[in-house]
Amino acid sequence: MKKTPKGTPVGVDDPYLYVDKCDHLTGGGLCRLILEHRDVEGSFQVELERGEYVCPVVEQKWKWENCPYFRYRANEKRCARCGLEERLNAHDDSRPLLEKHHLSYARGRVGRGEQMDHEIIVILCRWCHAKVHKSGARINDEVEPDRKALEMMEERKSAEMDETKFESARERYNRN
Repeated sequence: MKKTPKGTPVGVDDPYLYVDKCDHLTGGGLCRLILEHRDVEGSFQVELERGEYVCPVVEQKWKWENCPYFRYRANEKRCARCGLEERLNAHDDSRPLLEKHHLSYARGRVGRGEQMDHEIIVILCRWCHAKVHKSGARINDEVEPDRKALEMMEERKSAEMDETKFESARERYNRN
């Protein structure tokens, strides 16, 4: 299993299996990075210009891990492991139920021996995140949300429902 630089597990053997598509990929299969930023490495730019800016992964010339500028940051609102949904409290600073979890800490070779990090992030609830790092749990384990997580989600859902009830200002602020 892959590990962080500190030696804790990240919950996967191959981080690229959890990638839907690169963040730079447009709906038409073009590389948004090369279209928006001309200051990329020369050989990468030449490769994409030759293919009219179509991503080499889309053309099946490369795999995600071969791209020097690959990045995947999941933005789902549910845990990739247990499916817990996020419930934010809009009016306080309570800690979110979901957190970003880095799957990739590996460095790949780019160009003339330079090193490049590929950023691969999935979303996990706080409880699954802790289990993955502390007990070596895997992200693809089929698990139910932690009891404490469900309780917290329900509390937040109840608070949300309370906020949608109509109360006049007099009722809300003059409760004596």
